[in-house]
Amino acid sequence: MTEQTHDNNIRHIVIAGGGTAGWSAAAALARVLAGSGSTITLVESEAIGTVGVGEATIPTIHTFHRMLGIDETEFVRATQATFKLGIEFRGWGSADNRYFHPFGHYGREFDSIPFHQYWLYGSRFEDCGNLSEYSLCTLAAERGRFLPANSDPRSILSQLGYAYHFDAGLYAKFLRNYAERLGVRRQEGQVVDVTLRKEDGAIRELVMASGQRVEGDFFIDCTGFAGLLIGGALNVGYEDWSHLLPANSAVAVPSENVGPTAPYTRSTAAAGGWQWRIPLQHRTGNGFVYSSRFLSDEQAVETLLQNLEGRALAEPRQLRFTTGRRKKFWHKNCVALGLAAGFMEPLESTAIHLVQTSISRLLLLFPGRELHPADIEEFNRQTAREYEYIRDFIILHYHANQRSEPLWQYCREMPVPETLTHRIALFRNRGRFFEREEDLFKTASWLAVLMGQGIQPQGYHPVMEGKTPQKVLGMLREMRELLRSGAEAMPTHDEFIAQNCRAPSPSEPLVNSHSRSR
Repeated sequence: MTEQTHDNNIRHIVIAGGGTAGWSAAAALARVLAGSGSTITLVESEAIGTVGVGEATIPTIHTFHRMLGIDETEFVRATQATFKLGIEFRGWGSADNRYFHPFGHYGREFDSIPFHQYWLYGSRFEDCGNLSEYSLCTLAAERGRFLPANSDPRSILSQLGYAYHFDAGLYAKFLRNYAERLGVRRQEGQVVDVTLRKEDGAIRELVMASGQRVEGDFFIDCTGFAGLLIGGALNVGYEDWSHLLPANSAVAVPSENVGPTAPYTRSTAAAGGWQWRIPLQHRTGNGFVYSSRFLSDEQAVETLLQNLEGRALAEPRQLRFTTGRRKKFWHKNCVALGLAAGFMEPLESTAIHLVQTSISRLLLLFPGRELHPADIEEFNRQTAREYEYIRDFIILHYHANQRSEPLWQYCREMPVPETLTHRIALFRNRGRFFEREEDLFKTASWLAVLMGQGIQPQGYHPVMEGKTPQKVLGMLREMRELLRSGAEAMPTHDEFIAQNCRAPSPSEPLVNSHSRSR
């Protein structure tokens, strides 16, 4: 019976390319398909570098790690990670504005009415402070403090959401160790050709520079921007979003850490683009994202280096990209992940999320030896919709601005998708926002960016007129004080890391507990 079951399963899975995408896929497939009879081979070349700028994440990474059974402390130590409570935006709405996009909630929901409606209503009667004063993530980030979230709804720590900053190269190594312990075979070599089956046009094998051939039944394309399998061999086209997200270049450089380690990413807008700052335990990641239409490479490098807080540790590295996505992510017997599937600039740290949710989606729809069109269509539909929702959220940051420089004027005046226009109109009227189940960014995220960049509701939900102003104001005062005192009671971010998960220095050995992978 077991042999017959295995006969229906895919026997040989080949992953082309390593990095975060390839090794995430290898780790997850090895974990979930254990005992299925499938073999997994990952082909990568040490001669081909990875982009490696995806060092910041969002809270959905916890779901992927739980699936793998990864121990957080071991992971943080192995990847030189720090904790991330959100993103600080400087200069986005206007040159001098500043706001914080938190990963947690604002306040608490009452009577099925979003909390911000109480704040809008209460602000009619007295100064209720900034909405950010009702976000534990924001208050903790401002104070440089951190504690993990608590699942107890009675605890104010249940209001926290957090993710990580980590070294992308070390993360790929961590996942590689995990995957190889579960039997994934790594093969060194560079793919120079892909051969197709004559009978159905699906992929038959990868041809290596050495002349060796790697056959497979199912292929995962993690070959980066090149898309050697999905684009080069299977000719799946690319949907270009440059007219909506005009940035097409980035320059990146690591620098020395300076001062306390902030528990958040910083994004600073400038004349021709924006600069990221991502603090790790051993260094700080920096980069400048820009459009070559509005800024030269030399100007971008100069802007980046002038705004480093510590000494640069390497020469700046140039990246080129086209924002958009594949017209199909799964075609025949090949699924594209990571940069082979599409590129969303790193403004909201969604690159690793898109890899790992695509892997989870693939596992739910994982085929037998016969590929069914309905499964493939559903995978492509869900993945395309996720890309488009994230695209709209990123466009909002560029579109809602009052800056005077040419890039920002273009983004402010460009036509945007109707889906985004509708959301802005709903919010501007009475502060309404409707979450869809599949939305990655929920109400708090949209609130932060909409209001942070100057889009203010003209009114509030009419049901608030039935609330007693004194009770609403009393609740708001009590909540502000509770959250403030809660943030101040936390240890500093550096204290928490030192006491719980400090990474060893290069001279210290890293003890590996194997992440409960067995």
